[in-house]
Amino acid sequence: MPRPDGAIPFADIDTVFLDVGNTLISIDFDWVAAELGGRGVPVNAEVLRRAEAAARPGFSRRLFVDGVPAGTDLFHAYLVAMIERLPSAAHLSPAEFDALISEARQVFRPDGRASVLWRSVMAGVPDALARMQAQGLRLVVVSNSDGTVEQSLADAGLRHYMAHVVDSALAGYEKPDPQIFRHALTHAGANAERTLHVGDLYHADVVGARGAGIHALLLDPYDDWHDLDCPVARQLTDVADAMAAARR
Repeated sequence: MPRPDGAIPFADIDTVFLDVGNTLISIDFDWVAAELGGRGVPVNAEVLRRAEAAARPGFSRRLFVDGVPAGTDLFHAYLVAMIERLPSAAHLSPAEFDALISEARQVFRPDGRASVLWRSVMAGVPDALARMQAQGLRLVVVSNSDGTVEQSLADAGLRHYMAHVVDSALAGYEKPDPQIFRHALTHAGANAERTLHVGDLYHADVVGARGAGIHALLLDPYDDWHDLDCPVARQLTDVADAMAAARR
């Protein structure tokens, strides 16, 4: 079971579960910034990246703690949480803001597939995965997705690092339901006490993994999450470094 203090026994870990969005692959911030700029909301990719990260704690609480009504368009809510943080959107009236979000939703997910937007491999990820794989770690993706995550990984050149890929749409369970993690443990032949899950949303990734007896670490690149009871890292390369240090 995870230690009460949240510390991770890196030297004992032999399996790493990985979220995909904001862990391995991010949205295409350059594309999103260009599309918003063409609609009267000028922003550069780095400002947009910062706004998206800052929105995660509130979005996570709303989605997994407060709860949203059945039928809520979660992608619409995600866009609102990110874009409302942009200073360049402050001049929009409520009606103009709603119209922008509705139009942006159709542009960024024209056929409903997440892979249209989530397609940028994050900095350092291929190197981090290669190093963890070289250390003998079994790498497994555990993602809330729409059935396209395996193809997204292949398109991004990351699929070959993974021993298994668990997509919630195919598994029948979504994080934070511990069942998706137990499903992944079974398919990977892994032991929960020797498994670490890495993700970017506390209430989905950390709470869900712990519910299955798995160690958990949150990626928090800008220190946006407060009063956490779990280890954090800025990026996946830091996790690979910790694994390597523990094995020396």
